[in-house]
Amino acid sequence: MSTLKLARRMVAAAAVAALFATGAIAAEQPKQGGTLVIGQYQAPRHLNGAVQSGLATGLPSTQLFASLLRYDDQWNPQPYLATSWEWSADGKALTVKLRPDAFFHDGQPITSEDVAFSLMAIKANHPFQTMFSAVEAVDTPDPHTAVIRLSRPHPALLIALSPALAPIMPKHIYGDGQDLKSHPRNSQNVVGSGPFKFKEFVPGKEVVLERFDKYFLKGKPHLDKLVYQINPDSTTLLIGLERGDIQMLPFMTDPTQLRRAAKDKNIVSLEKGYEGVGALSWLAINTARKPFDDVRVRQAIAYALDKNFITKVLTAGFAKPSDGPIVNSSPYATKDLTIYKVDLKKSEQLLDEAGLKRGAGGERFKMTIDYMPGMESLSKNVAEYARAQLKKVGVTVELRASADLPSWTKLIANHDFDMTTDNVWNWGDPVIGVHRTYLSSNIRPIIWTNTQSYSNKRVDELLEQAAVEMDVEKRKALYAEFEQIVTHDVPLIFLAQMPFHTLVSDKVGNPPASIWGPLSPLDDVYLK
Repeated sequence: MSTLKLARRMVAAAAVAALFATGAIAAEQPKQGGTLVIGQYQAPRHLNGAVQSGLATGLPSTQLFASLLRYDDQWNPQPYLATSWEWSADGKALTVKLRPDAFFHDGQPITSEDVAFSLMAIKANHPFQTMFSAVEAVDTPDPHTAVIRLSRPHPALLIALSPALAPIMPKHIYGDGQDLKSHPRNSQNVVGSGPFKFKEFVPGKEVVLERFDKYFLKGKPHLDKLVYQINPDSTTLLIGLERGDIQMLPFMTDPTQLRRAAKDKNIVSLEKGYEGVGALSWLAINTARKPFDDVRVRQAIAYALDKNFITKVLTAGFAKPSDGPIVNSSPYATKDLTIYKVDLKKSEQLLDEAGLKRGAGGERFKMTIDYMPGMESLSKNVAEYARAQLKKVGVTVELRASADLPSWTKLIANHDFDMTTDNVWNWGDPVIGVHRTYLSSNIRPIIWTNTQSYSNKRVDELLEQAAVEMDVEKRKALYAEFEQIVTHDVPLIFLAQMPFHTLVSDKVGNPPASIWGPLSPLDDVYLK
């Protein structure tokens, strides 16, 4: 079945599905009112997901801004700002019909002009350059019709219209000529059309959102207020959940904390809700720096590490090993990869061949490993383990800590690193979440782009072909060759599939369980 036919079938299914289904767990009639406090261990720089990826910005952004579509828990697109959508016969145009009763938080109506502005602005400013690269223009034949024109077929377009990826912004505010990446309204007086409106943002401390009474889904949201409480110490956040000060902790991964939460009868642990995220943990290598520009050195580092130890011991078995750039649950993942099982003799041999002989003190060279704040088991602990392992083969490692996530992202975005732990998402389709890491055209000073400076002409060709191929089987073959090349070249050392969980109080009704989980609109969530 072609991707285009599959998309049409999904649209047909959506038409008969319950309107605005989210895949959330329903057990009783939702109650109105109350404040939901959500713990967040990564601090957002701002609140506009149009120019920033990741959970830090994504969590509040998906509540402030509505998108054209949303998804249920079976990967089916559902109406949101769009009431319907239809592909052209050649797959190069998508016509979207908008709700006539949707308004921004400042009372202005949402029109096709806002859709056109937003999609083109996201194309120009979002770090996922491939996400809307095929979008040539957005026509606006009337205020409630937008026609997305494509230069080529785009198999990932529908999923790219999800809340965390394509927030629809008011043109009359964000189209004032200021640089969207540094627009002051990204952080203060933010105006969207999502279920909650902006109240307060204290950087590094909290984000406060209030119910939008004129939200276009009548009777929603059920909550009066959302408070994102920011603390880099996830254990402190868990204590808050145990005490009842916090009601939800999304994106939790630490095995000690997950085991502790499982013993608390008042806490529910949800694995569901991260299928769209497709998170992988890896060690990223700066291939532009010596000696890491030599593939033998990168392979030697990979052979020095035991990912089974990492997943079984450091994550207590909550995480699963990862060997390639596409998450195992994806239809585009292949098993035909270069696998690096721990082999210290092979590691030493490759370092010798690269001319990095041991010196008088047994040292070959020195390097630095940065680690991403907030996820100790697959970040700081991995970095410490890598330091110990690399010492065995003559490589001296210094660990470098960052004060917070923004400090770390600045270092990595500026390519100021040797190697770093990282947690990067597939984002539903390889075009969105995978291509950005490997395309040589995406070597940019922006976090979660090709900050490894990896360049391979054949990889560029394969990804360019896969980006327009609508036949699923042909796409699989293209991605299989891509995965084979990347695992040989080792710009990244793949470690694990992230074991994300959402921990919620048993007083929370309808916890988010769509494919985007906590990055979905929380308009169905309520307090019992």
